Amino acid sequence: MAKRIFLIVLDSFGIGAEPDAPAFGDAGTNTLGAIAGHPNFKWDQLARLGMFNLDGVTCGTKLDAPVGCYARLREASAGKDTTIGHWEIAGLLSPEPLPTFPNGFPKEVLDEFTARTGYQVLCNKPYSGTEVIKDYGEEHMKTGALIVYTSADSVFQIAANEAIIPVEKLYEICAEARRMLVGKYGVGRVIARPFVGDCAANFTRTPRRHDFSLVPPADTMLDVLQQAGKSTIGVGKIHDIFAGKGVSETIRTSGNTEGLKVTMELADRDFDGLAFVNLVDFDMLYGHRRDVAGYAAAAAEFNDWLPTFMDKMRPDDILMVTADHGCDPSYTKTTDHTREYVPFLIYGKNLRHGVDLGTRYCFGTIANTVCDALDVKACLAGCSVWNEIKA
Repeated sequence: MAKRIFLIVLDSFGIGAEPDAPAFGDAGTNTLGAIAGHPNFKWDQLARLGMFNLDGVTCGTKLDAPVGCYARLREASAGKDTTIGHWEIAGLLSPEPLPTFPNGFPKEVLDEFTARTGYQVLCNKPYSGTEVIKDYGEEHMKTGALIVYTSADSVFQIAANEAIIPVEKLYEICAEARRMLVGKYGVGRVIARPFVGDCAANFTRTPRRHDFSLVPPADTMLDVLQQAGKSTIGVGKIHDIFAGKGVSETIRTSGNTEGLKVTMELADRDFDGLAFVNLVDFDMLYGHRRDVAGYAAAAAEFNDWLPTFMDKMRPDDILMVTADHGCDPSYTKTTDHTREYVPFLIYGKNLRHGVDLGTRYCFGTIANTVCDALDVKACLAGCSVWNEIKA
């Protein structure tokens, strides 16, 4: 059995369109394929884990003897967003998609928002987060009205200049919006989007973004592990995605580089349980912005980080690497997430090496494997592969 599991989500690192991708407008998308040929991309350590031996992956070079065990996972839930993807990784299916608002939010929603918070609203459209502050930021500063916008995701985003609305006040407003947005208006996330600057030419978003998520409607692997007395350490935005449910410790990070640093530090720390890590920059900085070069460079950073971490792993440690959806940076029809398969790469010094697990249905394969590896009984969506990879 394992004592410590490090589960790292490369946020949006899809590996090719799922069979139902056309229904989501994502036919032919492939996040890994989009970056594989870019000169910024490095893949030798990912190859060692089995990334290029996965079903359907045609880029890179397959290895005869990868050290990792590997599977391609297909999503069972009705969605392609961060919340649904992570919930399924944790063993909770979402048979219905979370609500989206391609035409903005209904008047009754905004009227209630104003009544609860005292603030008027600008924009109320799907918008790029960088463009919306350019187009509405100056009016916001003159009037004090909040910039409310959405995207193709199930989100209610509120942008405000820190000089007009202090960050803590913005968080209070978002928390009130979260309490309001339930039922048919229960978006996956309410997101605080603070920015700085004094005119459209220099408005810049700050790293003090904060997500207020729906509470998962049922227990996930985090709850099951916590109830069994195991540590559940959330790194990055894990706490936000699960609204803190089942998370015993939270370590917030500013992006991939800090997330990798924190994970390396956790390898030197004694704990019994799960470190659940989200590396958000793949999605937030490069996928949505359709930046192939940046995405490839971020993948190279992770690739180069792997050998030092793997050398540091203890005999009863397990490393798992996966993703929550795709966000193909070369797909220009939209800037949305893309409906893709995700990798599931597993390495441990005392596990079997090079086991090809094929294609598995449901990201919950991960949750059940985590629980089995930690010797915790669970009843979650998906099927464990623990018996196939344990030595």
